[in-house]
Amino acid sequence: MGNIVAIVGRPNVGKSTLFNRLTQTRQAIVDEASGVTRDRQYGKVTWNGKEFSIIDTGGYASNTDDIFEGEIRKQVRLAIDEAALILFVVDTLTGITDFDDSVADLLRRSGKPVIVVANKVDTGERMAYIHEFYALGLGEPYAISSVNGSGTGDLLDEILSRLPKDVNSDIDDSLPKFTVVGRPNAGKSSIINAFLGEDRNIVTDIAGTTRDSIFTRYNQFGKDFYLVDTAGLRKKTVEKEDIEFYSTMRSVRAIENSDVCILMIDAVRGFESQDKKIFSLIENNNKGIVVLVNKWDLVEKDSNTSKAWVDFLHKSVAPYSDFPIVFTSVPKKQRIHQAIEEAYHVYENMKRRVPTAKLNEIMLPLIENYPPPATKGKYIKIKYITQLPSASPTFAFFCNLPQYIKEPYKRYLENKIRENWDFTGVPINLVMRRK
Repeated sequence: MGNIVAIVGRPNVGKSTLFNRLTQTRQAIVDEASGVTRDRQYGKVTWNGKEFSIIDTGGYASNTDDIFEGEIRKQVRLAIDEAALILFVVDTLTGITDFDDSVADLLRRSGKPVIVVANKVDTGERMAYIHEFYALGLGEPYAISSVNGSGTGDLLDEILSRLPKDVNSDIDDSLPKFTVVGRPNAGKSSIINAFLGEDRNIVTDIAGTTRDSIFTRYNQFGKDFYLVDTAGLRKKTVEKEDIEFYSTMRSVRAIENSDVCILMIDAVRGFESQDKKIFSLIENNNKGIVVLVNKWDLVEKDSNTSKAWVDFLHKSVAPYSDFPIVFTSVPKKQRIHQAIEEAYHVYENMKRRVPTAKLNEIMLPLIENYPPPATKGKYIKIKYITQLPSASPTFAFFCNLPQYIKEPYKRYLENKIRENWDFTGVPINLVMRRK
């Protein structure tokens, strides 16, 4: 489940280096979507078979101390609100500064679990410097060097031991989990109420892993699944960019907790950059996707409007275009059940397993008719294909020169798989392996 660890600390103490070291550049969201603002990053860390998300709250370099202090406080508050565990990075070269003291004060009062990470312990002598950080009153400091990586293994062990164990043990994992995600005000809570109807007694609420993901079991009309609701924003005081960041973090957590995401778009506002970010988050996390264009009743329409919308959506998220799009109006209860039907359909596609014999029988002749282009005079031969046992559809193509198979050809292969088997709404991964 989505446990989030946040890194806080003053600029230049090595937060980003630590972030990159822990995620090993396995950036879950790259470049333009790295944070919602240019300096917040979100990534995934895998250690000993366990996975958690990590955010680097980003340093702002402001010249004036008071603005600067305000920024750091804001980041710390954000981390306190959103994370299950906080890494407080300090610098053994400078020792404890006034800033460190005020950050430590906020962290102590929050009661959140905190690990003090004493960075830049690059030599044995520097080990002696870490004792002063006991004075922060946040427990034993962990000595690391984020530049050369020493100490990070112990730190990761400690992080895993301190993360909350899965609270959702009373959630039945064999049932599909559908999450409604989208920008604030796209109509998420109203559609959840519409799905559940007024008939609230069929609903059992289980508080999610975090205090704001709620699993609601829906069991009627022959359907049985969980709706994962990520509550809206609690704070009115947060500035606009933080609201964006909060809602992205909420979406991240909800997406990680689900099988199929129902992305709600406000038809009046159109498909905006924030929607696109959430779409790529879903895709990068390999989750099923259904797009709901809500408030459809408020849009002026002619016979071509919905087709224009579909084309525009496909173009915005190209090359991935094989996903259901449903035009709904919550107050008018238009096509709301269709959304659930589509989510179910996508969930079944997620679980689809193609027998190896069938896969080879259909795909090999197609590959033979249109082989991968030769590179540097070498011919590429794909001999055998199989679907790997993974949570989302992943196909391994065994061939003589896997490194020479380029993106356009992979897209051709993916399209052929989609033409022959129903994987609508599901991202497909292709891996090229040496035979």
